[in-house]
Amino acid sequence: MSALGAGVVWRQWQAATWPADATAAADPTLWQLRFDRPEGGELAMASLLGQPLLLNFWGSWCPPCVAEMPELDRFAREMAPAGWRVLGLAVDNPKAVRSFLAAHPVGYTIALAGFEGADLSRRLGNLQGGLPYTVLFNAEGKVVQQKAGPTSLAELQRWASAL
Repeated sequence: MSALGAGVVWRQWQAATWPADATAAADPTLWQLRFDRPEGGELAMASLLGQPLLLNFWGSWCPPCVAEMPELDRFAREMAPAGWRVLGLAVDNPKAVRSFLAAHPVGYTIALAGFEGADLSRRLGNLQGGLPYTVLFNAEGKVVQQKAGPTSLAELQRWASAL
């Protein structure tokens, strides 16, 4: 298929799946999922509805993921008083995540998506499947912003102020 033809198909698919206001419903199964936590126990995604959520897909083996974690941590601390949550979903094996977090702890919630997390990120718009991948949900669970590649504190603050 030519690049022009692929672009037309992409645009038609995007128009059919993403509303014009750039707010899209998340995969409804997202809010039914449960993930193990590195420290034990589990996280029910349904418990995160009703508040803005910044969801970041990452891997301990991913240098840009690791580089943005201090920015995510600072954003989580700044926004917690306003009811925001930050969740890092590790697309990685549990042992590697536990080892990484022991050496580099963060204050925001981490859960273990395993390598199936790559499929979930694709269902949330990460068409290339790369990491890091960040999605902002409003309190109603709708996607309002997403980005493939690393974010910055300034960018996250702009997203938050636009919500």
